[in-house]
Amino acid sequence: MRLAVVSDIHGNLPALKAVIADIGARGADAIVNLGDSVAGPLWPSETADYLAALALPTVRGNHDRWMWDTEANSLPDADRFARAALSIEQRRALHILPPTIDIGQDILATHGTPTDDCTFLTEEVYLDRMIPAARDTVRDRLGAATSRAVVLCGHSHRQSVTQLPGGPLILNPGSVGCPVFADIPGASSLEPRSPHARYAIIERRGDRWAAELYALDYDWDQAAQRATECGFPKWAEALATGAVS
Repeated sequence: MRLAVVSDIHGNLPALKAVIADIGARGADAIVNLGDSVAGPLWPSETADYLAALALPTVRGNHDRWMWDTEANSLPDADRFARAALSIEQRRALHILPPTIDIGQDILATHGTPTDDCTFLTEEVYLDRMIPAARDTVRDRLGAATSRAVVLCGHSHRQSVTQLPGGPLILNPGSVGCPVFADIPGASSLEPRSPHARYAIIERRGDRWAAELYALDYDWDQAAQRATECGFPKWAEALATGAVS
């Protein structure tokens, strides 16, 4: 089984199309989306339509949830932009997505942790940078999912593969369309990253799983220009460089 994993698209349609094309070229039996699909000052409605046509198994991320259950004046500016661009039907479709998905073959897909879409599974924030969380912390966050063979998570936008001793392989495919949190101070803004579109493929080989992590070139200048046109210069900088000054 070869399973492609995407996450944290954040309305970046050119990045998503590049990833889907690359998956098609490499071959995969299925694709799963770990959420936060459209929130951002780019192409939220167009991305929602594109994903609806793909009909991927999709987890609801925290930003997806906020598109429905949070008032516009309580949202960050980029989320408010996306909420205004989406139709009621698109926002409802995001809201009814499941918080976790059992993929089969003992794989659990989630956005943050299995019980909290706003908590990183394998990271902590320390001095405005992400560092690996302690093993016991990861185990506590997994809860019953500790017994799984594989847990797929997103939310941190940080591509990683972690093997929990006595527990699952944990894969974060990174972010398809948002390399750093452009409009949130700290968290990832001081980390050295890159503007590439990221995803992953996991493959079962006997009784073990292997992971392939990808960072794709795509037209990030187009995405940065879109952010500029929509009035989000920090997003433009993050998309073009993978960093925020």
